[in-house]
Amino acid sequence: MTLLKTLLATALVAASLVSGAHAQDRTIKFAFQNQKDHPQAQGAQKFADLVAAKSGGKIQVKLFPGGTLGGDLQTVSALQGGTVEMTVLNAGILSAQTKEFGIYDFPFLFASPQEADAVTDGPFGKKLLDKLKAKNLVGLAYWELGFRNVTNSKKPITKAEDLAGLKIRVIQSPIYIDMFNALGANAVPMPFPELYTALEQKAVDGQENPVTTILSSKFNEVQKHLAITRHMYNPQAVIVSKKFWDGLSPAEQKWINDAMAEATTFQRGVSRVQSDVALEQLKKSGMQVTEFPAAELHKLRAKMKPVIEKHSEKVGADTVKEVYDTLAKLRAAK
Repeated sequence: MTLLKTLLATALVAASLVSGAHAQDRTIKFAFQNQKDHPQAQGAQKFADLVAAKSGGKIQVKLFPGGTLGGDLQTVSALQGGTVEMTVLNAGILSAQTKEFGIYDFPFLFASPQEADAVTDGPFGKKLLDKLKAKNLVGLAYWELGFRNVTNSKKPITKAEDLAGLKIRVIQSPIYIDMFNALGANAVPMPFPELYTALEQKAVDGQENPVTTILSSKFNEVQKHLAITRHMYNPQAVIVSKKFWDGLSPAEQKWINDAMAEATTFQRGVSRVQSDVALEQLKKSGMQVTEFPAAELHKLRAKMKPVIEKHSEKVGADTVKEVYDTLAKLRAAK
């Protein structure tokens, strides 16, 4: 009987130790480029609140907005090294890790946010996230940033030819460089944290981003003209360090996945509502807003054909076909 009691006591102690190990206090450093009032940051805060609640306070998410831990490429490298746990960024930037992600940066690919949701939440989007594991990254979800539009400090843009000669900052991705060069602009790749100063000092004439980012980053202070081009829609990939993820227990991974599912629905909703609000605020702040007529949009799309052909080879013909076939089915179903 004494032996049995001893064995039971030993087992209880062991179980307690295991349980404690699986529920240890953790801190997730969540770095991203936009400011605190941006939908990206609001989604991150929602995620942080949900993780804290689901883990009983065992996991705390600390937010680092505004590129305080570096630009996107630097942050991805930090995730791979395990010094930062989490980020959210334009999915196309991950083409530097896995070439297929370049498809998300194809100009005029999605006609609506709902189309993007259907592709990214479906088999295709999940398959791409799974590919990141080979690069020491784990993909959790896709968030919303919205359609990108062009601003500049020099002149209103009402037709495709108006972009000629403008120095436009673009994200550090080859397709962005090729796209704006094909439009006659001079594409200047640059990390996001450097952009406001570059605009202020006239090192570049303009930039392209969704209206929520333009407002939250106060680009309207240094840019007068906004052209609603809707030339690209950016799904945002939410990723974590594989080194960190592999150290989590199944219960901890579930808390994070469940929190991310809820935060994703919240973040997309906030972003879509705030896009309309942001555009009105930019107009009230004094920005001159121009809309592209259908004929001019057609010209823009025509100029993109060689860019799409070039990057279809880089991304892979099968990947491009799969996405366009998926979109064709979605549109036919309407």
